[in-house]
Amino acid sequence: AVVDLAELPPAGALVGLDLGEKTIGVAVSDATRMIASPLALIRKTRFSDDTEALFKLIDSRRPVGLVIGLPVNMDGTEGPRCQSSRAFARNLLRLKPDLPIAFWDERMSSMAVNRMLIDEADVSRARRAEVVDKATAAWILQGALDRLRNR
Repeated sequence: AVVDLAELPPAGALVGLDLGEKTIGVAVSDATRMIASPLALIRKTRFSDDTEALFKLIDSRRPVGLVIGLPVNMDGTEGPRCQSSRAFARNLLRLKPDLPIAFWDERMSSMAVNRMLIDEADVSRARRAEVVDKATAAWILQGALDRLRNR
């Protein structure tokens, strides 16, 4: 089911997803939910192939929930990319109905990650393209973990 962040199971690893147009960034938390770590980048092809790759990555980690970044517009409205993220979640639930999914407002996350990679890590543009979606997934998941811890 799609749930509020606070309705995710209280313990266990969570997986974060950054759904791009061409890729899916995947991050995972530790079981104590202190740290979100970038895990992988899935190059999108077909939904069935994308989800097969996703499940192969995460099943061994036994996540108790997913946090999907929701690309809300700066004015708080939801556009086509939000609709696409919600549709992805609905389709994912058909395959894994027992895995709760929460959304996390990801406004500014890609911008923040890019800035961090440029300013702090001095990562080249080519390398940045490879890591930004994974890093954004971790940024999204870390934001959700911090919110859960501070409530």
